[in-house]
Amino acid sequence: MKIEDEIKSTVALDISKKIILNILYTNNILSEKFNELLKPYDLSSEQYNVLRILRGQKGNPANMCVIQERMLAKTSNTTRLVDKLLLKELVTRNVCPENRRKIEVLITQKGLDVLADLDPKVIAHENASTSNLSLEELEKLNELLEKYRNQ
Repeated sequence: MKIEDEIKSTVALDISKKIILNILYTNNILSEKFNELLKPYDLSSEQYNVLRILRGQKGNPANMCVIQERMLAKTSNTTRLVDKLLLKELVTRNVCPENRRKIEVLITQKGLDVLADLDPKVIAHENASTSNLSLEELEKLNELLEKYRNQ
């Protein structure tokens, strides 16, 4: 369905506006579906992102700066996200022995177990979200989105 139909626009939209609206609208659809997937785990997409970053550390702690740099949503309040994950016992937080001003965050086994349970569901979600496009279309879409973002 065209974006004009989705938003029930009664005026003609120029191509630049259509692109922006399409990206925003599509992002909202993807976010809503992904948040539904995370809901039974009482996780937000930002909290999930933090857990994935920490798992990627392969047993090494990450400080708040490292987590913030790798976040998809750069505006996220990393300290608040870590605090919530700490309450759920999905991460630990300790003061760095070499630099007492630095806080180190580590994923717990419980956090790893949550991700292990989510992994196949996330993969299924990703595959379902892209199933109506060919591999060639997916590669071209990815290339165009990267080009658009990096202007």
